[in-house]
Amino acid sequence: MKIFPYKGDYITLQQVLKVLGVIGAGGDAKGFLSEVEVTVNGERETRRGRKLRDGDRLLIPDYDEMILKTKGSDSL
Repeated sequence: MKIFPYKGDYITLQQVLKVLGVIGAGGDAKGFLSEVEVTVNGERETRRGRKLRDGDRLLIPDYDEMILKTKGSDSL
């Protein structure tokens, strides 16, 4: 499992997908999430604006599983 570092209190699912190169533009997120079963903490997620926080587990099928970690955080 990989660690996905980010700054701030949260990052949106759409931003993560864009940073990882899973989608090309933010507008592609809605279609991608309707077709691919992305899970956050084991539950299917279709909201592109879902706020992901420190310790959340994200699974993108055929891509990777990762845990989100705030830069500078000692949690986990």
